[in-house]
Amino acid sequence: MSKRGGNRGSRIAATVLLGATALSSLGGSALAAPRRMEALDRGVVAVPAVDGGVLVSWRLLGDDPAKIAFNLYRDGAKLNASPLTGPTDFVDKTGGPTATYTVRAVVGGKEAAPSAPAKVWADGYLSLPLDPPAGGVTPAGEAYSYTANDASVGDLDGDGRYEIVLKWDPTNSKDNAFGGYTGNVFLDAYTLDGKRLWRIDLGRNIRAGAHYTQFQVYDYDGDGKAEIAVRTSDGTVDGTGKVLGDPKADWREDGGERPQADRTGATTLPDGTKVAKVQGRILKGPEYLTVFEGATGKALASAPYSPPRDPRTDAPSVEQMTEVWGDGYGNRSDRFLAGTAYLDGRLPSIVMGRGYYGRSTVAAWDFRGGKLTQRWLFDSAAPGNEAFGGQGNHQLSVADIDGDGRDEIIYGSMAVDDTGKGLWSARLFHGDTMHVGDLDPTRPGLEKFGVHEEMRNNGGIGAAMLDARTGKVLWSTPSDKDTGRGLSADIDPRFPGEEAWGSNQETLYTAQGKPIEGVKHPRQTNFAIWWDGDDLRELLDKNQISKWDWKTGEARPLLTAEGITSNNGTKSTPALSADILGDWREEVIWRAEDNKSLRIYATPYVTQRRLVTLMHDPQYRVSIAWQNTAYNQPPHTSFYLGEGMKAPPRADIRTK
Repeated sequence: MSKRGGNRGSRIAATVLLGATALSSLGGSALAAPRRMEALDRGVVAVPAVDGGVLVSWRLLGDDPAKIAFNLYRDGAKLNASPLTGPTDFVDKTGGPTATYTVRAVVGGKEAAPSAPAKVWADGYLSLPLDPPAGGVTPAGEAYSYTANDASVGDLDGDGRYEIVLKWDPTNSKDNAFGGYTGNVFLDAYTLDGKRLWRIDLGRNIRAGAHYTQFQVYDYDGDGKAEIAVRTSDGTVDGTGKVLGDPKADWREDGGERPQADRTGATTLPDGTKVAKVQGRILKGPEYLTVFEGATGKALASAPYSPPRDPRTDAPSVEQMTEVWGDGYGNRSDRFLAGTAYLDGRLPSIVMGRGYYGRSTVAAWDFRGGKLTQRWLFDSAAPGNEAFGGQGNHQLSVADIDGDGRDEIIYGSMAVDDTGKGLWSARLFHGDTMHVGDLDPTRPGLEKFGVHEEMRNNGGIGAAMLDARTGKVLWSTPSDKDTGRGLSADIDPRFPGEEAWGSNQETLYTAQGKPIEGVKHPRQTNFAIWWDGDDLRELLDKNQISKWDWKTGEARPLLTAEGITSNNGTKSTPALSADILGDWREEVIWRAEDNKSLRIYATPYVTQRRLVTLMHDPQYRVSIAWQNTAYNQPPHTSFYLGEGMKAPPRADIRTK
């Protein structure tokens, strides 16, 4: 028997189109084609329930028949008197920490093969041992070690279970604004059984920092197994030990300063000249986009990285770099973004971005038949694209915002169509945070909420809600300073849609832009998670999950995870938060304080909501792929998931 059991054969492909009603209201065309998604197993997970016993939950899949039911077994004995037709969770009141659970799908009165067995996570979490890379010393004599950083998931071997891809960050990683050497960046793959599959060393010619390495984990060629796509250079070592490019090349700047016109990272000399230190920066030399095999870490294909530093030369002069990017030392040109998008509506493409403060460039790549092919390149510096310069964020989002069945790239205050053409520019300029989804269910289509920091350029707008299809500003809030954080989540059941707030204002707003009187917004403004049993979303910040009490205006802790810590400084983000196991609620992955393990926490709360796994909603699934990009942001679904929600339409997907 395969690890994912025999329940796949009993499924009937779903035929209800995703968002058909919304498409009609937007005037969009029919979906381009069924999207190829992962063939997942039931993902059974069992944890101690909050009110006693064991809570067991499992996946409802996107291609399950509508009337599918389930039988649940503990140690081979069935627990339910009749097939379970409601939510895909069950509290076993007499279950104990040594129990083992399986589920069987029931279709037309016939029982399918059992799922893979699941043991109880007695502590409420699964601990996965890690193997940290050895530390080192830079050419400047500075010692460094490693911390477990951002993670992603994908079915690397095609068995229906997710594996984890983890980035290791050296303790001397740098923001682009600052010079200095860094240690190498590593990517590891781990199974949920705690086995390390491989390690990729990106090498000394890939600098470490939140803006340099954005890695994508997804099945790009539709063979049922995920690949890893990431920027590489001379000296990258794949998971089999093979070196890419010239193993002796060292493109790091060994010292010195460069004149610069940037407002960050500047040193002022006695004569008034502003300079930036370039030691450790990588301003020339080859860059590649490489696709690695998920099961082995083997390099499958490489191509010259696009978007490039500058199309005129691989090693531009200070003057050229300043002219094209706005500085001469890589602060702007080496800010990378990455995502995954269904640009043809059928198979996913790799999306790579470069720059957002000034010049913004975005390239789309296909990986088909073992080869990388560039689909298109968008460049705000190209004639006719002037309105798109300076509109980027510290992250991107991907969604079908025009209802044609193909994804668009929302790149901050601008959007790029699936064809690679600029779709709209709101001219709100750069920001640190944005959220895209059906944030306001009272109006058709999707919305985009974001915060902004360039008050002089955008008319003093600190935060704004936009129509995601057109970029039209629906409402905004004023500010005279940078709004560094912002969040959109349904946390108050009294108002339709998601509430929204920015970090430098006290007001909590409805989805329609009306201030909610009598309360200040939550102090938690980093992340959100669907955790407990209702349709509202919870707050995720540092090592804590909290419930917003809208009656008192306070956040009430539901989980405080001791012995773990968050990532990325004041961003306080988890390694990953996603619906990777069980029913539709999200799990959270944190790193242990000693960096020797990861912990996966699953909800102990019962839900009455029956939903398909969020990983079979295409927008949510690609948002998990881009979650590790720069300033990590929480995922959003393509449909409204919140208080008063309607049953979402089924996605038009295929899993084989």
